[in-house]
Formats: sequence, structure tokens, C-alpha cells
Amino acid sequence: MKLSIPIGLSFASIIASPSCENNSDKSSSDELPNIVLIYVDDMGYGDLAITGAYGYDTPNLDHMAGEGMFFTHFYAPQAVCSPSRAGLMTGCYPSRIGFGKNAGPNSTHGLNENEETIASLLKNKGYATAIYGKWHLGHQPQFLPGSHGFDEFYGIPYSNDMWPFHPTAGEYYSGLPLYENENIVNEGVTPEDQEQFTTEFTERTIGFIERNKDQPFFIYLAHPQPHVPLFVSDKFKGKSKQGLYGDVMMEIDWSVGRIVNTLDELGLAGNTLVIFTSDNGPWLNYGNHAGSAGGLREGKGGTFEGGQRVPALMMWEGVIPRGTVCNNIVSAIDLLPTIASIARSPLPENKIDGINILPLLHGDFDANPRNTFYYYYGNNNLQAVRKDDWKLVFAHPGITYGSFEPGRDGMPGQVDRNHMFEKGLYDLRRDPGERYNLIEYYPEIAGTLEKVASEARADLGDDLTGAPGENRREPGIFQQTGGQ
Repeated sequence: MKLSIPIGLSFASIIASPSCENNSDKSSSDELPNIVLIYVDDMGYGDLAITGAYGYDTPNLDHMAGEGMFFTHFYAPQAVCSPSRAGLMTGCYPSRIGFGKNAGPNSTHGLNENEETIASLLKNKGYATAIYGKWHLGHQPQFLPGSHGFDEFYGIPYSNDMWPFHPTAGEYYSGLPLYENENIVNEGVTPEDQEQFTTEFTERTIGFIERNKDQPFFIYLAHPQPHVPLFVSDKFKGKSKQGLYGDVMMEIDWSVGRIVNTLDELGLAGNTLVIFTSDNGPWLNYGNHAGSAGGLREGKGGTFEGGQRVPALMMWEGVIPRGTVCNNIVSAIDLLPTIASIARSPLPENKIDGINILPLLHGDFDANPRNTFYYYYGNNNLQAVRKDDWKLVFAHPGITYGSFEPGRDGMPGQVDRNHMFEKGLYDLRRDPGERYNLIEYYPEIAGTLEKVASEARADLGDDLTGAPGENRREPGIFQQTGGQ
């Protein structure tokens, strides 16, 4: 079945007639299922047609929602690239594994070799494993994907704009390396090279599927887009009514369609879980080169909903009921234990924070595996906690995009990175935009959430209150030795 739907088909019509006729429990069959995990960069909650995007179409992602499940309260592990990816790969809050900051070109830290990843768990179960796209968990040899369970890596070690090479006045640096496994195959990626990245990483993914169709496989497709600077191939350049950002989103949607259609053509759709989500919210001060938070407050780099609540879609023919919407709290840290359960793999020996959400994938929303979430940022700042529909935000300095004119055409606008936010209590069911502070009206609910925060601080620590945390682990640290 080709993934495409007529332009203009609404989300309501996609989910109007859910079907569970193929409700056999394939997750418990003898055949290990394939996993395709697509993680895009800086895509906002409002960047799908089904969440309000317009001026460009996302028919393949829309149809994926119609054939699978859309998650309305799905949280990135943290609101910035490296910590988010560390949480995704390990099933941990980034603060637990000492990964509160980005790992850029000059960094000496990376994912500790003692941390088990989704890839390492699945490799131990006989899976073929690959990552195409952006890694961003350390670029020193000991931190590269091959040391963390991946058989193949083709992509970039960090973001395409990393400081000190951030673009100024429209000039993009040429120091970005391209890796194939542990080898640098291009020391200076050009803008023309990056225009082909979405297509190239997609075709590599398809090639891996074709080569490993007779054994279980795990593919982590980490598209560097739509992170600035934006790049798109000629086949989508100028195709949207939302400029370059819309063009990029159309190409990402095309990528998803190519992959899912390949699974269908090879007869693998019924034994493959496909996951699509984003690493954090949109970088709003880039204006027309940024995405949309869909009405949520703030964006990338902050713990208000726009920074961490991201679009998420999952599809698994015959297991996930078609056209369903999940309103339960879910996070990307929950993917590792869920995938481990599906693959009948033991969990990591180290403590993790993720929770198995397989009951939700079966449509059992009463199971409610997770009803709390911790919003950490920076090195280890607990800025907010959530329990059920309520979110308690603590007084903290943080980024705000409000009251500033955004940038245009790839250049950033001004932001305030040290705005002092007041303590506040928000009802996310009625106020997802976090506009109305209700702390004076519901002190008992605030007290309940204070207890949730106390548990987090005792376990993971909190720099805002000086709590060290009892169960934190160190990141990997690169030690330069003589002769290197």
C-alpha cells in the first residue's frame, strides 16, 4: 500500500473510522520485528498538516497517522540536541547519564561506553543495526556509533551549524566532516553536499532494508533537517508556499513515504515498527527558517511545552490499531524498554527511566504506564515536573523568544537566554499554551507536584536547589594521550 493521501484530507477524517481487523498479537510471535526509528531535528509540534501546518503538504506522515497512532503528549528527553539523543538511545533522563550539554566540535565528552543503547541491546539479539544522519553523542573514536552497537554509520558527528562554525551573514562554514563508520570520507561538507543529505540518508536506509530483509534489522535514521541552516534537494526546492522550511518538510515527508513503501513492497510492513518523532521543539528566533510550536509556549532550549512536546507517530500493521490517537504521557526515553520488550531483550543492567509503553501501542490507554515527567535542562536544572494533567514550573532563568522580532532567511533574531521565569502551576488539559498560572487557586495540587519534584531531586539531583542526586552516572570523557 502506497503511503499518500489526497491533499487537504483533514486529521479528523483520517481517524474517523479506526479499524482493528488485523489485531493479531505480532509483538509476541516467534519472528522478531524490525524497527525503523526516524528522528528529525528541531521539528515543532505544529509542523505536520494534522497539527495545523499549512503552505506545504505532509501526505505520507498524515497517512502514517491514519494507519497507526498519533501521540499528542510525546516528550523529547530534553529540549536540545545531544541530551535528547542521549536519552533516546539509553532510555534515561539525560541528567542520569551526565549528558546535559551538546557535544560539539570542541567537546571532550560523549556517551559512556558502559551505557547500553537500543542498538547494542538489539545487536545482542541478532539484529543488523545502522544509523544514517546525525549522531551528536561525541565525535572522538571511542564515542562513535560503532562503539555503541551500530554495524553501520554514515553521516555527520554533530549539527550542521555547530559553534565555532555557526553561520554569519549567510556564509556557511566548510569544516563539517562526513563519516562512514569510523572514517572521515569528506573533511569539508559543502552546501551542495548537504542539499543531498535527506535523499542520500533515505537511499542508504532503503539499501540497508533490502540487504537485510531476511533478518531482523534496526535502523536509526536521524535526519539533520529541519535544523538551520536549511538545505533541500532540487526536486523539492521552491515546491511549497512556506519557503525553504516548507520545502524541507516536504522532502522529509517524501523520505518517510519512500521508506514505508519499500517495507510494503518487500512484504515487511506487517513485521516492522516505524517510529517518527523530533529531538526537540522549533528554534523560533530563526523566523521563516524555523518550525511552529503549534500554539505551545516557547520553543527549543526551554522546558515549556513548545520546547519538549513534539510530534510523534508510530505504525505497525496488525499491532497498532489504525487511526488512533494516544493522549497519554509518553517520552522518547520510553522507546528503549518498549523495543526491548518487543525484541524479548533484557533491559540494561544500569538503572533507566523509560517505561514500557507496549500496552499503549495495543490501544490499551487505560494502562497509562507513565503519569509523571521531569523537565530538566542544562547541566542538571530541574525546571518543571508534570503529573497527569498538571505541570509545576519552578522559578528559573531560561530562554525566551517572546517580545523579540524573529530573524529571517537563515539569520537568527534576538533572544533573552536569562529571562527569569516565575513559579507557576498550569492545567495542560485546558491550557496547553501555559498562559494561566493557577498556583494560588490549587495549592494542594502544587503540593503534590512538589513531592514529585522532591523524588526527582533525590534521585537525579537539581542544580537549582543544590541537590546532588544519588543515582547519577558520568558521561564518557576523552583523554588525549601522547602521539595522538
